[in-house]
Amino acid sequence: MNDPSVGSVDTEALRIVYVEYGCPEGWPVILSHGFPYDVHAFDEVAPILAKAGARVVLPYIRGFGPTRFMSATGMRSGQQAARGRDIVELADALQLERPILAGFDWGGNASCVVAALWPERIGGLVSYAGYDIIDIAAQSRASAPALERVCWYQHLFQTDRGRECLAHHRRDLGRLLWEEWSPGWRFDEATFDRTAAAFDNPDFVDVVIHCYRHMFGLTAGDPALQPIEDRLARKPPISVPAVTLDGARDPLKPGGTADHAARFKGAHEHRVIDSGHNLPQEQPQAFADAIVKVHDWIVGR
Repeated sequence: MNDPSVGSVDTEALRIVYVEYGCPEGWPVILSHGFPYDVHAFDEVAPILAKAGARVVLPYIRGFGPTRFMSATGMRSGQQAARGRDIVELADALQLERPILAGFDWGGNASCVVAALWPERIGGLVSYAGYDIIDIAAQSRASAPALERVCWYQHLFQTDRGRECLAHHRRDLGRLLWEEWSPGWRFDEATFDRTAAAFDNPDFVDVVIHCYRHMFGLTAGDPALQPIEDRLARKPPISVPAVTLDGARDPLKPGGTADHAARFKGAHEHRVIDSGHNLPQEQPQAFADAIVKVHDWIVGR
């Protein structure tokens, strides 16, 4: 197995920097992280997959790490349509033939977007939190008080005070979310610091704030992406082979997402893992096993 390497590709909007494991001839996998995480969430997942024969690509998503916007004046959109399109453009730039997409948090959301809208472009899906496409219209309705409390950061980000908090205290806020979302995971400062360096991206605050304000329907998205958002609003099913995962101790997903099964029209399996929200870092073998399962379905094993 080769040591991991770092590369970059230019798309219309971004210079995407990625980490790659495995040999170039391996079966392709794109692992996408979320907020407030980065590619280090897959530090143990990627070598497992590379050993199993995969070519594993871990992009720093827009607004994180060394990934940069190509234009100094372009919109710093964090909406799901933009992040899904980024995955498609990354796969095209690297000439990956029908990669398996896998992710959690923002990365699971973006992977589901691609699986639902461009199934012919990918081989399969591993999605943390089921059918993880944001229903923007539904965000205008209240959740149970216990869940609203867990989502305090989303409400904070709707205000200028929240933007200032994120700008000045991004590391403290990120660490607090790690602790709240993964109550059984004991990470050390070195582990957190490796990821928190990715929050120093100059577009981090703009992208994060736009993501959560657009998700609530309280700010406009990129007009060029509205046709994609319109298609997502119709809740298209996912037809590619998929394994969906829940963390049994994730406070963001009380009760889990097993009831999303009807949204999956192809081969589908749902698994519940003893984990909090950051399942790839808490239970890397379980996350890798789900990807290998999808690959086995694709090759007919």
